Amino acid sequence: MTRNIFIIAFLITSTLFAQNTLSRIHVKGNNFVDDKGNTVVFRGLNTSDPHKLDNQGYWTLEYFKEMKNWGANLVRFPIHPPNWRERGHDAYFELLDKGIKWAEELGMHVIIDWHSIGNLRTEMYQSDIYDTTQKETFDFWRKIAVRYGNNTTVAFYEIFNEPTTYNHTLGTINWEQWADINKEIITIIRANGGKGVPLVAGFNWAYDLTPLKTNPLTIEGIAFVSHPYPQKREKPWEAKWDNDWGFIKETHPLILTEIGFCGPEDPGAHSPVISDESYGDAITNYCDQKGISYMIWVFDKEWAPRLFIDDDYTPSRHGKYFKKKLKSYKY
Repeated sequence: MTRNIFIIAFLITSTLFAQNTLSRIHVKGNNFVDDKGNTVVFRGLNTSDPHKLDNQGYWTLEYFKEMKNWGANLVRFPIHPPNWRERGHDAYFELLDKGIKWAEELGMHVIIDWHSIGNLRTEMYQSDIYDTTQKETFDFWRKIAVRYGNNTTVAFYEIFNEPTTYNHTLGTINWEQWADINKEIITIIRANGGKGVPLVAGFNWAYDLTPLKTNPLTIEGIAFVSHPYPQKREKPWEAKWDNDWGFIKETHPLILTEIGFCGPEDPGAHSPVISDESYGDAITNYCDQKGISYMIWVFDKEWAPRLFIDDDYTPSRHGKYFKKKLKSYKY
C-alpha cells in the first residue's frame, strides 16, 4: 500500500511540474543540444541562496526579470544544506517552484546546486553553512529528481558545489572515491526520474579536473564543472586553464558555474577572486573560442563578488563588465 501511494505521488508530482515551453537539454558529444539537435551555449547568472533572497524580499519575478535583462539564458540556484533543513523541504520546494516558473516564463533554464564546500566522504566542511551528510545529500537529490525530473526548465543538477580537503584539514579523498560518490548520486537521480544533466565538479574548490586524464568518469549524459577564479593561477592563464580543466571540452560539455572578479578595495574582496577586467577578457574570450558555457557569481548586493550594489540593481565594477558582456552575446 505504501509503495502504491509513493508511485501515485511520484506520477502526480512529475506531471504537475513538467514544462514544455523550454527544450530539454541533452548531452551530445562535447556539447549541450536542444530537442532539435541545435548546439546550446549558456551565459548565465548565479542567484544567492533562494532562502536568503526570500527572507530579504528579493525572490520575486522582478528579480528574475532583471537577470533576463542582463542577458542571462541560465540561472543557478545555490541551496545551502542548513537552509534546506531550517526552512523545511516542503517550504523550500515552494521557493524553487516559484523560481523555476519565473525562469521558464522568461526563457531561462535552471541549475539546481547543492551548495556545500568540503569533503563529502569524511563529512567535514569549510564552515557550518556547508554542513551535510551523505544520506542528506542522497535524499536531497532523490527528492529533486522526483519533483522536477520531467521539468525541462530544470536542465542541470550540480551534485556538489566545491569539493576540497582544505589542505587535508577536512581529511582525505581520492578521485576514485569521489567518482564512486558521484556515480551513486547519479544512479539515485536517474532511478527516481531525473532527466536533467548531472554536473560533476573537480577538486581544489571545483577548479581541478586533471584526474580525469587518467581516470575518466564513464557515465553517459553528464557534464563537468570548474570554478576558475583569477587567483587560482597566475597570468598568463590560458595554457594553465588548458591543462587544468579546459582539456575536458574535447570530450565532454563543460560549464564554469562560477566566474567573477573584484578589486582589492571592493566589499568582500577575498582570495581567489581579486583581479580586474583583464581576467574578464581572458576568461570570456577563452570560453567564446571553445564554446564553453559559464555562469557569473553572484546576482546579489552582499555576497562577493557582488554584481549589483543597491535595490535599483546598479551594477558594481564587476557587474558593469559582465552586464555589458552578457548583453552583447548573440544566442
